Amino acid sequence: MPYIMEIYTDGGCRRNGRSDAIGAAAVVFKNRFGKCTGWTRSLPRYPPPTNQRAEITAIIFALEKALDKFERLDTNPYLEIERGRRRGVYLDSEGGESEGG
Repeated sequence: MPYIMEIYTDGGCRRNGRSDAIGAAAVVFKNRFGKCTGWTRSLPRYPPPTNQRAEITAIIFALEKALDKFERLDTNPYLEIERGRRRGVYLDSEGGESEGG
């Protein structure tokens, strides 16, 4: 039976488009019991952070955290786009389709 992880990502940038921009990415895992665990990461100052870099960094960060739990992940790379940003990514560790995915 596949293990489904519900993962939420978000990235943002203060002073987007400026050389003094500050960016951050966040990831929240929600387990099957509803418990949430979160992490944050600051973006480096160079190249200057943007909102898009922050969003992409959050997705990569989520995959890195998921790989801390599992050796292998079978994912649908378009799920984040199809469901809309900030709504979550569903990862299936057994290769089967996740609910709604």
